[in-house]
Amino acid sequence: MSRLLAVVAVACLAAAPAIAQPKAKSDKPKSDLADVKYGPHERNVLDLWKARADRPTPLVVFIHGGGFQAGSKEAVPPPLVRGLLAEGVSVMSVNYRLSPGAAFPAHYLDCARAVQFARTKARDWNLDPERVAASGGSAGAGTSLWLAFHDDLADPGSDDPVLRQSTRLACVAVLGAQTSYDPRVIKEWVGEAAARHPALQGFYGLKADDLDTPKAHRLYEAASPVTHLTRDDPPVYAFYNEPRQLPKDPKPGDGIHHVNFGLKLKEKMDKLGIECVVRHQDEGADPAKEVVAFLAKHLKPKD
Repeated sequence: MSRLLAVVAVACLAAAPAIAQPKAKSDKPKSDLADVKYGPHERNVLDLWKARADRPTPLVVFIHGGGFQAGSKEAVPPPLVRGLLAEGVSVMSVNYRLSPGAAFPAHYLDCARAVQFARTKARDWNLDPERVAASGGSAGAGTSLWLAFHDDLADPGSDDPVLRQSTRLACVAVLGAQTSYDPRVIKEWVGEAAARHPALQGFYGLKADDLDTPKAHRLYEAASPVTHLTRDDPPVYAFYNEPRQLPKDPKPGDGIHHVNFGLKLKEKMDKLGIECVVRHQDEGADPAKEVVAFLAKHLKPKD
């Protein structure tokens, strides 16, 4: 198992309650900027690694996993940072509000603001605001896809200069991504156990009696990346390592990182003519190399 895969696999497992994120690896380069505030909440902080270049560089925003209720920016895999820097791509890793203190769409909007904040700093940080991508594992993967597919959240009339910036992305590379957070869809695509993942109720901030109501259904659809997919959305790379065959007696949450999420997304993206690469560990995929290569391919200048 590659080191990138090993880190992300742990981050994916952290989608279950009370499982902590791994500590940062010692071989991760020191960030150029640390704990930069991008918003008002105490978790609205980011770290930045600047690629050395004479002209503005692309940026990849890493969004950590943890079931929307755990994790931190320190989980950014060292091979991802090193690989992108070697390609001349800067890297930003962000924290965001967590459940139960925050409910949808707070997690997403924090990460959207981080993207917007980076664009306001493009000149200071030597970034190209037109070449911004996202990556992450599990909840961070789903968040990356939601940002990629959702209509631009920029508010040109806002008094906040950060919120005037675009949230659109040039491409996305994710690991263990959920492409829907609708339990009804998850049940159809993967199975009942995955649809009963314990993190989902907290993500939505719903009470048990509200889980099958019109209000909940509207939230499920709004929070699901695939709901927002349209023809003008960016290319996606998605890697999975959860076994294709679920246990005979699955526990709640088993299957939440199943490759069917990626395959269903690919079906829809293929129909729209958008590149979607779905890879699985049993195919001999090497995410440590493939993620960096995919991001560099779509972010680096063609000349």
